[in-house]
Amino acid sequence: MPERAAAAVSTPNQDESEPAKSGGESLKTVVIAFAANLLIAIAKSVAAVISGSASMLAEAAHSWADTGNEIFLLVAERKAERGRDAHHPMGFGRESYVWSLFAAFGLFTAGAIVSIWHGVTELLDPEPAGDYLIAYIVLALAFVLEGISFRQAFMQSRAAAKGLDRGLLEYVSSTSNSTLRAVFAEDAAALIGILIAVVGIALHQATGSVIPDAIGSIMVGALLAVVAIFLIDRNRRFLVGEAVRPQMREEVLRGLLERADVERVTYLHLEFVGPGRLYLVAAIDMSGDDREHDLAVRLRRVERDLEQNANIEEAVLTLATPDEVSLQVGGPDHEAAGGAGSRRV
Repeated sequence: MPERAAAAVSTPNQDESEPAKSGGESLKTVVIAFAANLLIAIAKSVAAVISGSASMLAEAAHSWADTGNEIFLLVAERKAERGRDAHHPMGFGRESYVWSLFAAFGLFTAGAIVSIWHGVTELLDPEPAGDYLIAYIVLALAFVLEGISFRQAFMQSRAAAKGLDRGLLEYVSSTSNSTLRAVFAEDAAALIGILIAVVGIALHQATGSVIPDAIGSIMVGALLAVVAIFLIDRNRRFLVGEAVRPQMREEVLRGLLERADVERVTYLHLEFVGPGRLYLVAAIDMSGDDREHDLAVRLRRVERDLEQNANIEEAVLTLATPDEVSLQVGGPDHEAAGGAGSRRV
């Protein structure tokens, strides 16, 4: 595969080249998040018992949920790295989305529901508050530790987004790296949740009313629910089959057309089958007028060349017929217009 064509396949997706990828960097991000959340969960639980704060208890539930979720994300990282075998021709990349989906459900049930339930309970049956100073100290420590974890996820995301000339939030939302997205979103929610808890506790202390603290707990739960639903939806989309961005599809098409042995491309399908892993199906017209046997050999050679790229899990090529419309770089998106549904390979 010519160097330029190979670059066309991989360059647009360097952010998502994770397990051929910077799998080590993503694993480091998850490990840091796990260690930080475990320490924070223990500290918050102790502070919640001492202070009797509803917001602090909600924060403790949040941190324990995050700690459990990091275990799911660690499993996701390890399982997704396995190569394909006879029983799994597309590899194990989608394991990342399955385990990340479990983590998102955990955030919703153990974090959001528990926090909202406790806030409502506190409104209906208030309990006297205890030591506020302990609560403030623990929340300050939690903010520092969450900040360290978030900084790791932020730096990894920013570097990838910059390399793709994309906005940070756009990258985090669309990347196929589910574990990085989960850590980034959960840590961002944790930092906001800590600020909400501080305000709730401070108002409780100033007014003597449990209402601000209980409302803070409900707000933390609502925040976690929004984040969890977002993560569930993103993982669901990748499990069902997420197509690549139009810009990337254009560059892959350009790379195919720049090959000396490819005259036309009439069909192109690209689908994520894991973090940074793509399933490529294309119908092409080979150059020359070879016999059937020689043509089949050349076609298989192109497939093997494509699969040398770290981002291509599997490439399947078929021959185009003379009456099929050629795809053009910068032209209409034939796949979106119905090409994907009109052809089966």
